[in-house]
Amino acid sequence: MQSPPSGSARRGPSRSLIAAPALAIALIAAVACTRVPEGSRVTVHAGGGDVAVTVELALTEAEQARGLMWRSELADGAGMLFVFDGEQERGFWMRNTAIPLDIIYIGADATIRSIAAQTKPYSEDTIPSRGPCSYVLEVPGGWARRHGVRSGDKLTLPDVAKVQAEAAP
Repeated sequence: MQSPPSGSARRGPSRSLIAAPALAIALIAAVACTRVPEGSRVTVHAGGGDVAVTVELALTEAEQARGLMWRSELADGAGMLFVFDGEQERGFWMRNTAIPLDIIYIGADATIRSIAAQTKPYSEDTIPSRGPCSYVLEVPGGWARRHGVRSGDKLTLPDVAKVQAEAAP
């Protein structure tokens, strides 16, 4: 290994130190702007009729950890569907989430187990599922009430394997 010529001085951070944050920001923007593939739709069969939600899927641990953090809005009729392996008690929080959400906990049989309505933005309190679930649907706060969605309602969920295949490059 060669030493730098005498009299040279570091003039600030290396290019790699500057490039790394720029690359991270570009990757985050690309993920955030990813098109939602066809078939990424949940239909809730509520007492007042069927209600469709176009969803982003949270399939990986990283996607699930990020969830809807740092979003300033979520359109009515849009949401995020968390898909987990296995059915168990779940708990969510609102850390870094600026908008109130309805968090809908769903069993493996596609039945709504519980709904946490109008969750408090930025809260780090755990919001329990109150029963085992395999899916969680996050929608804008007040959405469930506006559409008459209740515990016990059934859902039609997207075919996750098909959606993943459609999204592949």
